[in-house]
Amino acid sequence: MKKILMIYKKHEEIINYLFIGGCTTLISLIVYYVSVLTFLNPSISWQLQIANIISWIAGVIFAYITNRKVVFKSKNKKVIKEAEKFLGARIVTLLIDMLFMYVTVTVLLLNDKIMKIISNIIIIILNYVFSKLFVFVQKESEK
Repeated sequence: MKKILMIYKKHEEIINYLFIGGCTTLISLIVYYVSVLTFLNPSISWQLQIANIISWIAGVIFAYITNRKVVFKSKNKKVIKEAEKFLGARIVTLLIDMLFMYVTVTVLLLNDKIMKIISNIIIIILNYVFSKLFVFVQKESEK
């Protein structure tokens, strides 16, 4: 047990990030399924996209709050500015995801399920890097 605790403490940020990422994915999926099973029809293209957007927004809100508190333990007093940077980074990775899927599936005709898994791995890594380097940056005086 002591060894597990030492490993956790050594890699706490990444372990927390992966756990929160799993929770974020779960929240996003739940919101998507609730949307399409109650008030949106996924067989109508624009309603499918609305469900996808609503689930993405729910995921981003949950991810910001939990990444701020649990993963990066931000003490930044400028919460709105920090949230804007987080949202901006997530929009960038959303666009990268969309471009990756377009190129690999629509242009290169590769398997969409496999490409989505690969895309998700890339996006998870990019979201962590952007959050670490651009969003939740602590000045030495804040540490």
